[in-house]
Amino acid sequence: MGGPTWTTPPSSGARSCLATGGESPAWHRDSSPAIAVPSLSKEQPMRTTSTLSITAAALAFTVACGSASEPVAVRLVDLFQPDMVAGSPMVDPPPRTEWRFDDARPDEVDFADTGGVEAGPGVSGLDIRDGRLVGQTTSNFPLLRVERVGDIDPDDQVHAIEIRMRASDGANLQVAFSAAETVAFPALRGAMQGSPFSIRTPIVAGDELQTYTLTPPQTVPASTVRHLVVRPTDVEGADFEIESLRVVFRKEHLANIPSGVGWQGLDEVYLESLVSRSPETLSFDVSLGARPWLDLTLGTIDPLPVTFRVDVSRPDGTDQTRLLAQTVTTAERWERRRIDLANRAGETVRVSLSLAADADGAIGLWGSPVVRNDEASPATVPREQPASSAGSLGVRPRGVILIQVDTLRRDHLDVYGYERETAPVLSRLAAEGATFQRTTAQATWTKVSTPSIMTSLYPLSHGVRDFADRLPAGADTLAELYRAAGYATLAYSSVLFTGQFSNLHQGFEELHESGSADSTPSSKTAREYVDRLSEWLGTHRDVPFFVFLHVFDPHDPFEPREPYATMWADPAHKAEHEEQLEALRAHIENPILRQFGMPDRGAFEAAEIDAETYVSYDQDWYDGSIRGMDIELGRLVERLQTLGLDDDTLIVFMSDHGEEFLEHGRMFHGQTVYNELTQVPLVMRWPGAIPSGIVVDENVQLIDIMPTLLDLSGLPHPDGLQGRSLLPFVSGGSGTSGAWTPRPAFSEKAPTSGAAAPPPGDTESYAVIDHDWLLIHNRARGDDTPEFELYDVATDPLNLTNVASGQTEVVERLARDLDRWHRIAEQARLPDDTEAAAGLSQEELERLRSLGYIR
Repeated sequence: MGGPTWTTPPSSGARSCLATGGESPAWHRDSSPAIAVPSLSKEQPMRTTSTLSITAAALAFTVACGSASEPVAVRLVDLFQPDMVAGSPMVDPPPRTEWRFDDARPDEVDFADTGGVEAGPGVSGLDIRDGRLVGQTTSNFPLLRVERVGDIDPDDQVHAIEIRMRASDGANLQVAFSAAETVAFPALRGAMQGSPFSIRTPIVAGDELQTYTLTPPQTVPASTVRHLVVRPTDVEGADFEIESLRVVFRKEHLANIPSGVGWQGLDEVYLESLVSRSPETLSFDVSLGARPWLDLTLGTIDPLPVTFRVDVSRPDGTDQTRLLAQTVTTAERWERRRIDLANRAGETVRVSLSLAADADGAIGLWGSPVVRNDEASPATVPREQPASSAGSLGVRPRGVILIQVDTLRRDHLDVYGYERETAPVLSRLAAEGATFQRTTAQATWTKVSTPSIMTSLYPLSHGVRDFADRLPAGADTLAELYRAAGYATLAYSSVLFTGQFSNLHQGFEELHESGSADSTPSSKTAREYVDRLSEWLGTHRDVPFFVFLHVFDPHDPFEPREPYATMWADPAHKAEHEEQLEALRAHIENPILRQFGMPDRGAFEAAEIDAETYVSYDQDWYDGSIRGMDIELGRLVERLQTLGLDDDTLIVFMSDHGEEFLEHGRMFHGQTVYNELTQVPLVMRWPGAIPSGIVVDENVQLIDIMPTLLDLSGLPHPDGLQGRSLLPFVSGGSGTSGAWTPRPAFSEKAPTSGAAAPPPGDTESYAVIDHDWLLIHNRARGDDTPEFELYDVATDPLNLTNVASGQTEVVERLARDLDRWHRIAEQARLPDDTEAAAGLSQEELERLRSLGYIR
C-alpha cells in the first residue's frame, strides 16, 4: 500500500536564524554537556533532592539572535500578580450545594431526623447531636446517602467534595455519586470497591474534626450528581461525626475565587490559563522582541456571550491600540488566536486583557497567553565539560517531537527484521537517522513506564507504580525543562495514564486528554492527533517547540479502520473470531482482562478454542493497526516539510512497552518482565544533524531519552537523572563510541492493589539485562514460578528456555547487581508532595494547586 513520501533533505548545518557580527547562529550550540556514567558499584543515592521546578521558572528567556538579546517567550501566567486585576465586579455568588447539621431539621425531605441523610449498610445509631451527624460503623464498608435537591446545571461539573468530620478509627474516606432515582447499595458498594476512579483520601483518625477536600480523578458531570454517597471510614466499630458535606461545582468555584492562574479544561483540552470575570482587566508590562506576537486561546464555561478584548499601550496607558475584540458564544470550546505585535517590536508595552458581557461576573478563560518572538532561540547553557570530551552536533533543533506509540512490540516492525512491512515510513526515518536495536522499557504498562521516560528516573525512584499513583510535584519533567527554556510545550494523551491523572501535565502549556478524542475505532488516535498537531505547527512554526505525541493505535481493541483491517486479516473469518471472543470472555476470571477480551491459555482450553488460530487473527489486526499509525507518521513528516520545519525538527519515536500474545501463557501487558514487553523500538531522526544509517547495538533504556534530548537541545540537566545521554551514538559514531561505557538495563513489575491495574497484583519481578544475559528475580511469585530465571537473549529473544540451573555463577553475579540497583533506586525515591511542599510559601503552594500539580 502506498503512503506518504517526502524528499530527503541534503545534510546541512544551516538553520533558520543566522547570526550577524560573528555571533553563533541561534539554533547552534556552543558547547556539549557532560555525560554522566553512573556506576553500580557506588552505593550513594542517585537522586537525593528534588525541587518544585515550576516555582523557579524564569519569566522571560533571552537569546543572541542578531545583535541583541531578545525574549523568546513571556508567559503571562508567570507574570501574573493579584494587583494586575482591575474592575473586579461585586456579584452574588452561586448557591452552595451543602448539607449542615446545625440548623433546624427540614420537614420536606426524607430522613428528616438525620438532616436528609440515610443510614446505609454498615451504619447504626445515626442521629444529629450538637450540630453534628453522628453514628457508628458495624462493618468495614459503612455507607451514608444524601440526595441533592434543586436544579442541576447540565453544563457544570464537580470541582471538589469538602467534608468536615472526624472518625475514631480507620485510614480512608471515600465518596461516590449516583444519577439513579434510587440508590441500590449492594451494587454501588461493588462499584466503589472495584472502580479504578474511586474518590478517596486518607484520614487522620482521632477526636479532632478535620476538613477533607477530595478531587475527582476524572471529570464528573453535574448531571450525574443526584445522590452523594459517603463511606466515612473503612473499619468496623468506629464512631464518626460529620459537621458538613459539600459538593463544590466548577462554576461556583470559579465565581468564588480571585481571578488568576488556573489549569482549565474545555471539552477535555486543558491549558495553563488566566481566569477572569467581566468587566475585569488584567494588565501586564512586557518587553517585546523583534518579531513579537501574542499566542492566545479563548474560552467560556457558559453559553452566554462574552467579548474578549486585547489592547496594547505604553506602560503609562497612553497610545492604546485595540488588537482584538471577539465575542465567544459557544461554551466548552477553545478558540485559538494569533495576535500580531509587530507594530510595537522592540518596545516595552502594556498588554491588557479585558472582558465584557451583558451581566457582571461572566467568566472568561485566557488559555496559555504567551508573548512569543518568532525566530528567537533559547540561550545555550554553558557547560563545564569541554565539547571535545563528549562530541557535539554543533546545532540544536528548533522543534522536538517525542512520539510514544502505546503497546508497540519491537519485533513487529520491519525495521527490526519483522517479515511484514508494518511500518515503511518508520523504516525510512530510521534509515535517515539512528536506530537503537536493544532498548529496554523500565516498566511494562503505560502508567509506570511513561513517568520514567518523562523524568529519567526508575519507577522505584519516581514512585508511580500503581493505578492511582501520581508523580510528585517535585519531579523535574522533560516538559518543565523545555518550558523553562522558552519552548512552546504541547501534549496529546491517548489514555488517562499519560495526562493529569498521573500528574504528567507538569510543564505543558496545553494538554489534549484522551477524552477529547473522537477516534473510531476508539484506540486509533494517531489520525486525529496528527490532524490537530498539523494545525498547531502552522501557528508555531517560527518558535521553539516541544511536543509529546502519545498515540494508541496498536493497543486493543486491535481491529483497525479500513483499509488496514483487511491488510493481513481475512474478513471472511471476522465473524467467527468475534464469536470466539465472546465465548472466551466467560472463561476469563479477572474482570479487567475480561473487559479487554484478553484470555490466557487456560481460557482457550476451557472454551475448546484453538489458541494459535485466534491469536494469529489478533496479530493480523495488530499489525494492521501499526500500519495505520505509520501512515499518519508519514503525514506528520509531510507537514513538517511543507512548513519548512523538517530540517529543524528532531523526531524521537519509541514505545512505552510491548504486548503479550501467549508467549508465556497470557495476553495483554504489565504482567511480566519478559522481552515481548520490555524490548521496545527507539529511533531518532534529525536531518542534517544526526547522520543517517546509524545502528546502535548496545543496551540502552527509555530513561536515556530525556538526557539525550536535553543535550541535543543544549539545555541543562537537573540533578539526579538516572539515564545517560545517547549523544555519543548520534554525533557521528557507527553504533559504538569510546565515550560510552556499556551498562545493564533494568525493568520492573511491581505489586499492585488498584482494581484496574494489570493482574496479577500480588507478584513482583525485576529484570536486569547485561550484554546478552537477562536475569529475572521473581520476589513475589506463584507456586509454579521459580525465584530466578536466566535467558540468553541472543539465541532466545522471547525468553522461552530458562538456563538458570546451568549458569549459577551468572545468576549470582547478576542477582547481586540487581539487588544493588534496587537499593540505590529506592534510596533515590522522590519525596511525596507533603514533604516536598514543606519549604514552600503559601503563595507557591497555591500556584501549584491552581495548576493541579498538588492536590
